[in-house]
Amino acid sequence: MTDRWLDRPVLVTGATGLLGGHIVDRLLERGARVHAFVRDETPDCLVRQDGLIDRCVVVRGDLGHLADVERAVQQYAVTDVFHLGAQAIVGTAKRSPWQTFEDNVRGTWNVLEAARKSDLLDAIVFASTDKAYGPTEDLPYTEAHPLGAIGPYDASKAMADIAANSFAKTYGLPLVTFRCGNLYGPGDLHFNRLIPEMLRARFRGTQPVIRSSGRAQRDYLYVGDAVDAYLMAAERAMEVGIRGEAFNISTGRPWTVLQVCAAIDAAVGIAEPKHQILGTAEAEGEIPNQTLDCAKAAERLGWTPKTRLESGLEVAVDWYRRYFSTPIP
Repeated sequence: MTDRWLDRPVLVTGATGLLGGHIVDRLLERGARVHAFVRDETPDCLVRQDGLIDRCVVVRGDLGHLADVERAVQQYAVTDVFHLGAQAIVGTAKRSPWQTFEDNVRGTWNVLEAARKSDLLDAIVFASTDKAYGPTEDLPYTEAHPLGAIGPYDASKAMADIAANSFAKTYGLPLVTFRCGNLYGPGDLHFNRLIPEMLRARFRGTQPVIRSSGRAQRDYLYVGDAVDAYLMAAERAMEVGIRGEAFNISTGRPWTVLQVCAAIDAAVGIAEPKHQILGTAEAEGEIPNQTLDCAKAAERLGWTPKTRLESGLEVAVDWYRRYFSTPIP
């Protein structure tokens, strides 16, 4: 525990998302004054369900509008920014690339520009992604790996990542960039992601559908471990070797889709699991195999993940069991 966060005015973009909701929760627990930057209403998101949003200053705005972002940073005199807001779904990006680039690229450079104009900021922590690296057989990714993204979502995050590095190096912003593996945990309502989709099928009594061969590999990171990393980075964003740097954040252990499905069924208690496997290839627009080398985060931040997939899934299963037991209005 640290008193650094006590009464600090902090801005969180993407506060209604999975990571945003858990960061808001942790910041409120630490005594911060949280400003949640919100565009759309999401009535069943984590910060709504747990009443966290009622303890925040809700700042209405659109990341695509610089004036909205500048108002949030300047009017509320924020000292720390967690920039998590993005269009984060690969399939949506394929259908709507323009909006994805608007949200992810313009939204990020607006946050960076607002930060550049502020003389109060001690930290900006930006959520990039392992997807920014793009497809390669040279795995695991290290931070020195080139950003070779191809798909619209991946490319939008790579462009935002490059912009963040540019502002950090050119203007000396106290900015840290995180390239995370696949996050999971309580409160993820994006049901086109593997773990929420699988759990919805199990708790709704339908057969899960795997839209690929099931052989694609990913790192999976429990959201609570990601929150640890984000707060740690913000607390040390001024330090040499951390300021202006990018870090891989994950477990460094790849799991196939089928392995994750088996772990979910074990956590739910399904004795004879059955799945419908649709494809012999990987889902369109998805990178076949990804895994991250996180040695830099361990060495410089002192961060390592604490939660095994099986343990994290048990927590997630409990949350989704309660979520799906609530009667549909």
